[in-house]
Amino acid sequence: MTTLQAQGGLAKAAAYTLSTAGTAKKNQALEAIAQILTERQAEWLSANAEDVAAAKEAGMRSAMLDRLTLTPSRIAGIVDGVRQVITLPDPIGTADKTETRPNGLIISRRRVPLGVIAIIFEARPNVTVDAAALCLKSGNACILRGGKEAIRSNRCVTALMREALTSVGLPEDCISLVQDTSRETARELMHLDGYVDVLIPRGGADLIRTVAKEASVPVIRTGEGVCHIYIDDEADLDMGAEILCNAKCSRPSVCNAVECVLIQEDVLEPFLAKAVPLLDNYKVELRCDEKALSILGSRGVLAQDSDWDAEYDDYILAVRTVKDMEEAVAFINAHGTQHSESIITRNYFKAQRFLDTVDAAAVYVNASTRFTDGGEFGLGAEIGISTQKMHARGPMGLEELTSCKYVVYGNGQVR
Repeated sequence: MTTLQAQGGLAKAAAYTLSTAGTAKKNQALEAIAQILTERQAEWLSANAEDVAAAKEAGMRSAMLDRLTLTPSRIAGIVDGVRQVITLPDPIGTADKTETRPNGLIISRRRVPLGVIAIIFEARPNVTVDAAALCLKSGNACILRGGKEAIRSNRCVTALMREALTSVGLPEDCISLVQDTSRETARELMHLDGYVDVLIPRGGADLIRTVAKEASVPVIRTGEGVCHIYIDDEADLDMGAEILCNAKCSRPSVCNAVECVLIQEDVLEPFLAKAVPLLDNYKVELRCDEKALSILGSRGVLAQDSDWDAEYDDYILAVRTVKDMEEAVAFINAHGTQHSESIITRNYFKAQRFLDTVDAAAVYVNASTRFTDGGEFGLGAEIGISTQKMHARGPMGLEELTSCKYVVYGNGQVR
């Protein structure tokens, strides 16, 4: 038996205990996690500082460093997320469908945990806590496999959370971390049949595609975020410029940041006049089609074909001109990743047409794509943004981490 198989066996046993732990016990564990992360945050910050120093020395780009870095305020936000999960209704055991059949059988469909959830993610130490909290509340054990860039941070916070679990009488293996960050352990985790019930990758497009292609355990795809904002010819251009700047610059390294703006040709010049000064504050590189470049001149660079499919995770924005909304929708459906898309328009009928025809997990009218988030959607923390269509789509909260069990009551019926 390999080390990872042994870890999977412990997680499976812990999941069995956790599945019947009850809401009060799970909430007690979550509060213990919130308290220990608050009281001993200095340990987590110290471990994270070592990760950040190593990443800087290795030449990690600034946007990814931002993802990796913890601060007291960010830890406070993470702790708030844990406490938000406590307040959420526990889906486990609830019946979402009950029916009495003509033969007298009473058939009820109950929510049950998935079991053991494995998460492969990159340099995002907050994901370690978000994922653990949601798995715990939904009755699932989790096996976490973070990237090497955050290994010190992840080891520290996982140890703290495991300590919190034991303090309330739950198995520490409800939460566990893969200590080895080599590609071999990631590959083995993808094939941990018999131990892992579902695998969720969180990270860049390459990671997600690799996991989806190679894994033999069930996979929920998350996170690929080539998001667009379409500026309609009936848009409030000032509003559109503010929304675009927020969607690109508030945190460019996350999956709900916009990567491409589509501008209706009739408002191309006036919109750029309003938007570019805002983007200049963040030194955003603009990769433009020929029409936009003819207006921007040396402020932009000519886009390559690959730019229309790029997830930059950086201060880079693709700029493309379209003749109308139909062209914009066709472009989004061809080049988007079914994550988050937005239209800026005053026209109600165009907005409804956009909502109906764009194929994405979240579609917006006159708002930033940055709102695609479990907390913003009222789900508490999230385990990821699902961009697929089966089982779960969009921000994945507690309910998306459950399955169902049919419970049947009879009084002697035979068939």
